[in-house]
Amino acid sequence: MTYISKPKLHHPQLPANKLGFTRRDYEGAISTLCAGCGHDSISAAIIQACFELDLPPHRIAKLSGIGCSSKTPTYFLSSSHGFNSVHGRMPSVLTGANLANRELIYLGVSGDGDSASIGLGQFAHSLRRGVNMVYIVENNGVYGLTKGQFSATSDRGSKSKKGAVNTDTAIDMVLLAMELGATYVARSFSGDKAQLVPLIKGAILHRGAAFIDCISPCVAFNNHSGSTKSFDYVREHNEAVNQLDVMMPRETITADYAPGQVEEITQHDGSVLKLRKLAAEYDVHDRIAAMNYLQGRKAAGEIVTGVLHVDPEPEDLHAHLGTVASPFNKLGEKDLCPGGGALEKFNAAYR
Repeated sequence: MTYISKPKLHHPQLPANKLGFTRRDYEGAISTLCAGCGHDSISAAIIQACFELDLPPHRIAKLSGIGCSSKTPTYFLSSSHGFNSVHGRMPSVLTGANLANRELIYLGVSGDGDSASIGLGQFAHSLRRGVNMVYIVENNGVYGLTKGQFSATSDRGSKSKKGAVNTDTAIDMVLLAMELGATYVARSFSGDKAQLVPLIKGAILHRGAAFIDCISPCVAFNNHSGSTKSFDYVREHNEAVNQLDVMMPRETITADYAPGQVEEITQHDGSVLKLRKLAAEYDVHDRIAAMNYLQGRKAAGEIVTGVLHVDPEPEDLHAHLGTVASPFNKLGEKDLCPGGGALEKFNAAYR
């Protein structure tokens, strides 16, 4: 895969933050995702959030797994640390990095296939352990890189581009995160930048396991089997020496609606998302009430967005384990290798 870098030159009067960085300094390579993909909107929101928080890019570590969503760290924070892990294993890599250097800001980006299927166990353990991180799932309900099969978050009764009906129960990442003990839980829509940017900022500032489920429509799989202009029909009736996909540009889906209101969002394939933005009187500190509310709105066919739960007194993994305050790379040899006597004393405590 070839990535095209953006030009380094920019207008000298671009607005700068307190560090003297412009928004362009938080960007990455030019996206190779389908035009109109919601994932690009999430990348833009991450860029905006980091710019507004005046974060030094070199103090951020971005990690991902495998999938369309896991490609996106290439498209933001080009000057930050980056690690692209194997499928579903991003949380364990992030946990290890966090234990080694607690001074960095850890941003884990994943998808519904990467986190709700093969990586579900790692997703669960990273949240229950309270790893200090921002964990964003770019949730489009399909396996985009393998032609749009149902993912584990696809709603029961939903139809694929070929008309197949999903008969499996969906995994609700938000309810699971709350059940596992995440201390900052939110859901948003990729087209609602006004909501998503502050949610990401809040997650970055939160000390503990912060999770954001972001509904991100896939624009590539809205073809139907009866169309003679669909990719599948052309492949079946064309004798070609290559198989080529051309993703036509589509307009980005956006939304702007007030707290407490329900907004119906028509996606590219004609399906409709019903989003409810949380009302101002919603108590984010009551985990049980929040879970009951989410279940009730889910039964009504609505997707609730906003900050769903925040623990006002969170603790992270370092607090649970009582680790040293300094990152490993700042410790001297005596600290890292205290000698045989210290090892014997440690072992004796477990006899």
